[in-house]
Amino acid sequence: MSAKTQVLYTADFNPKIKTYLLLYTTLILFLCLITIPIIPLALIIAPFFIGKYFDRLHCQLTTRSLQFGKGFIFRTEKTIPLDKIQDLTFKEGPLLKAFGLSILKVETAGNSGQGTADLTLIGIVGASEFRDKVLDQRDLVTESKSSSAESGKESESMISVLSEIRNSIKVIESKLTDGS
Repeated sequence: MSAKTQVLYTADFNPKIKTYLLLYTTLILFLCLITIPIIPLALIIAPFFIGKYFDRLHCQLTTRSLQFGKGFIFRTEKTIPLDKIQDLTFKEGPLLKAFGLSILKVETAGNSGQGTADLTLIGIVGASEFRDKVLDQRDLVTESKSSSAESGKESESMISVLSEIRNSIKVIESKLTDGS
């Protein structure tokens, strides 16, 4: 992380995610009828992997980006620049509500598919406050970029005016030296 980038907020994840993931996995196995015999084995093995997954969950809001990491066997690290974030969407279903959880989907500019999210965060404690902090920081970043772009346009126009003045002075000097 550069000296200009600092962590503004670190999100905490609700430990109920572990129970939610275990129940969700069990329901999926149950709905796929041929996988019902696997359920007892999954109930023995899955808590270990889910616990390791939970231990490696992290999400940080920095001055310039949103950083997220997850995974036990397959590790995922993602950094999304704040100026690319278009929307943060909440999603709650009956199972999520039962556990007091919500899903926060981060959608960015140039999203590949309609309705797909670039980042999905499950079970952030205080998700609405986290969403507000991310959107506020995004607005600060985009405002500073637009103001610097405007000042860049102003300096370009000033340079062109100064160049015209210089050219005019050269013409005047050449006429004065020719006349003397």
